[in-house]
Amino acid sequence: MFNILGKTDIDFIGWRKYAFVISSVLTVLGIISFFMIMTGKANMGIDFAGGVMVQGHFEKPVTIEQLRTAVSSQFSDAVINQVEDFALPNAFIIKTKRPSDEAEAKNRLAQINSTIASSFPGNTFTRVSEHVIGPAVGESLRKDAVKAILVSLLGILIYIAFRFDARSGVAATIATFHDVLAVMGIFWVLGLEFDLLFVTALLTLAGYSLTDTVVVYDRIRENLKKFRGRADFVPAINLSINDVLMRTINTSMTVLVVVAILFFFGGEVLRNFALAMILGVLVGTYSSWFVASPIIVEWEARSPKRFK
Repeated sequence: MFNILGKTDIDFIGWRKYAFVISSVLTVLGIISFFMIMTGKANMGIDFAGGVMVQGHFEKPVTIEQLRTAVSSQFSDAVINQVEDFALPNAFIIKTKRPSDEAEAKNRLAQINSTIASSFPGNTFTRVSEHVIGPAVGESLRKDAVKAILVSLLGILIYIAFRFDARSGVAATIATFHDVLAVMGIFWVLGLEFDLLFVTALLTLAGYSLTDTVVVYDRIRENLKKFRGRADFVPAINLSINDVLMRTINTSMTVLVVVAILFFFGGEVLRNFALAMILGVLVGTYSSWFVASPIIVEWEARSPKRFK
């Protein structure tokens, strides 16, 4: 393990009141963004808001950058995906946000087709399918996404409660909720788009946050065996976080390098996903130090009960 800090003795628990203030702000922003998403008032992607979708393939090679430049000149909200299909090379999916009525939707389909034809003369674009995604489908996807997140958090609660104890399960679930809401709140404040890729990032981050929390809780359980008096509880928590500090930093930096490459070189489609992952890794690392363990300390102070 790469260790540039050596043995550390940082008083993480001593900073918990300041951390709780920061976390409270992030959580409130996350709750607001959640209600904005559920009411469709946030910057919703085509998956959730509905839209127009055209799928087809070119006769000759076309880069995704060329197609994006051509279509975005007419539709700034267009999302372009290249489809890797050996049977149909040079295949793409083009999506734009849903117009106000059906007549405008049909007109938009025609505009997309005419834009492609005029931008790539002599290169036939064969349409495989055309769809208008209605708001009912988007609303259903939003509800399914929320269910997926809630079920994953319930699984975390059960797993941690079984492995450690009930209070640890509750604390870990609160920390994971905190991480998910924090990333949602930051995205909402920045005016970024919420889509299915963003939900995928949130579910990935929930698992990442859990991994860090389990490592810290394992070390806490080991260190508590070395301490006898109740006054030693906080030192045991601080010692545990410091023991795994470099492990947490090394893991976070490894993930950050990968998602940073995705952010800068993964293309427009993956940029928001990569940004959500970057924010989630940073918030998840912070919460493993200043949220998950300090909750245990506060709970112990009010209702003394050692880990199993």
